[in-house]
Amino acid sequence: MARAAPVTSPTPRPAPLADRSEAVLSRLQLLVTRKLDGLLQGDYAGLLPGPGSEAGESREYRPGDDVRRMDWPVTARTTTPHVRRTVADRELETWLALDLSASLDFGTGQWLKREVVVAAAAAITHLTVRGGNRIGAVIGTGGGVSAPVRRWRGVPPPAGPGVLTRLPARSGRKEAQGLLRAVAGTAIQPGRGDLGALIEMLNRPPRRRGVAVVVSDFLAPAEQWARPMRKLRVRHDVLAIEVVDPRELELPDVGVLPVVDPESGELHEVQTADPRLRQRYAEAATAQRATIAAALRGAGAAHLRLRTDRDWLLDMVRFVAAQRHARTRGTTR
Repeated sequence: MARAAPVTSPTPRPAPLADRSEAVLSRLQLLVTRKLDGLLQGDYAGLLPGPGSEAGESREYRPGDDVRRMDWPVTARTTTPHVRRTVADRELETWLALDLSASLDFGTGQWLKREVVVAAAAAITHLTVRGGNRIGAVIGTGGGVSAPVRRWRGVPPPAGPGVLTRLPARSGRKEAQGLLRAVAGTAIQPGRGDLGALIEMLNRPPRRRGVAVVVSDFLAPAEQWARPMRKLRVRHDVLAIEVVDPRELELPDVGVLPVVDPESGELHEVQTADPRLRQRYAEAATAQRATIAAALRGAGAAHLRLRTDRDWLLDMVRFVAAQRHARTRGTTR
């Protein structure tokens, strides 16, 4: 399915997040802090807390429990299936894979897709930076050409066409704020990105078990990124955040609509007054999203969808609350 964006004059919107002052980014972080702290009371170990490695108490098996955690000695003694609880590590290492390819520089809702990516990164950073947790990121701006590791202490790293940038994992709120400034200051470049290569940067070099969060629109062919996602899930708890714009799901009836592929620059004119074309577009979009969801499910990743026309922060809060509820019930997802 082509990645297309209208060429007509866009509705006036705020300047892209990368072009705003640092005060705007600070207000975004304040919004995230107030909302998450207000709705997610109590101590919690990050956005997608893993089961941990420390052995804990046993309890009776419940549907949905990981059978790999079966406590066979207790099961044999009681003749009732039991699983061994594990205590989550308090110091986690979280890595973000942020897709800032050209297809993310689009949006017809309240936000641009790239703004949702940066905002999601801010929320994840807030949720994982506590307790001495470390957070790092890899950023893809298209092309898939590796760049040397760059230091980001207070200075956004340069990003050119075909650059994959790694921001080393560090702990502390000041370091986390520096990471967010680096992400917000990364310019989107033309050209097709390689989401598979971006995710593969989290697999090499191998890291200790932690949390990996991939934020993208996942419009690249699933066969390009599905295998690296499965490989990532072997060592880490994986969260996939899919960013969607409503115009990617259905076309409005606005007559002849010029559209351009932001990655290739190809221009097309689409007759949106044709109801059969709009129906085929909606069916193709539904099939594409189903393919993405199936690939993420097959990789064992938790899946969160954020839209540019909805309250992304409320959707994230609901997701975190659901994860916490599942954990209290003893399930891993």
